[in-house]
Amino acid sequence: MKEADKNPWQTISSKKIYDNSWISLTEHQVLNPSGGEGIYGEVNFKNLAIGIIVLDDNNNTWLVGQYRFPLKSYSWEIPEGGGPIEVDPLISAKRELKEETGIIADCWTEIQRIHLSNSVSDEVGIIFLAQGLSYGESEPEETEQLLLKKLPFLEAYEMVLNGEITDSISVAAILKVKITHFNS
Repeated sequence: MKEADKNPWQTISSKKIYDNSWISLTEHQVLNPSGGEGIYGEVNFKNLAIGIIVLDDNNNTWLVGQYRFPLKSYSWEIPEGGGPIEVDPLISAKRELKEETGIIADCWTEIQRIHLSNSVSDEVGIIFLAQGLSYGESEPEETEQLLLKKLPFLEAYEMVLNGEITDSISVAAILKVKITHFNS
């Protein structure tokens, strides 16, 4: 094991203090890397975070707008949602894209895996690029009140640069596609 891979934290005790269908919260009594006593809260996610960036033959993409309860504000994002950890992430991505936009894609590429807030959670995000599109009706969940926006991909990129898109999966996806598909 390399020195950088060694865990400098020591766990004295752990107690699960909250649990629901999506997350659990564990409070750890710890010795930090300097040897001081403290607590560390850890959020464990029971699903993968799935993001889909859509790109049509004319380099348009789709954003989903919705009010985000924890932020107390509206957010423009790529289509995204959760997928059970034990299910192939591509199956979850196809379901989320159809639910939120009505779009079905023939060509799927996994473009990125990210940790969304690794100082307090173990949540993993998987981002797909969807191409070869056909269109139908969206089927949002009862908890979703969504607006859809079709726009040129480069406008979505500008929204990231201007701070109009702040969702981490969306920012990562848009920057990745900009670098891999528009910088040649």
